[in-house]
Amino acid sequence: MDIIFIHELRVQTLIGVHPWERESRQNLLLDVELGADTRAAAATDRLDDTLDYQAVARRIDEFASASSFQLVETLGARIAELLRREFDVPWLRLTLRKPGAVPGTLEVGLIIERGVRT
Repeated sequence: MDIIFIHELRVQTLIGVHPWERESRQNLLLDVELGADTRAAAATDRLDDTLDYQAVARRIDEFASASSFQLVETLGARIAELLRREFDVPWLRLTLRKPGAVPGTLEVGLIIERGVRT
């Protein structure tokens, strides 16, 4: 299995459990690794034969911008479901980071892995 990745995708979303977090959008950083078979694309040199990471990034940004979840766990799980369904990937790892969420830390977040990595 090959892996197509996107690192440090910045999205703005309404997220958090505290009242002050619900007052304005926050910046989140996402890293996404998507399992793919890139042999056809390598042979043809055609975008249609691979996973279009620009389309993936755009879809994540659209979804996150329109969401208003309280937990990063919920947002991350929903993004993972969306990517597996809409882009038909057999495996993915999503890292979602929330900078400045906890005093004394650079960032907090979670890593979600879904599907089977072959």
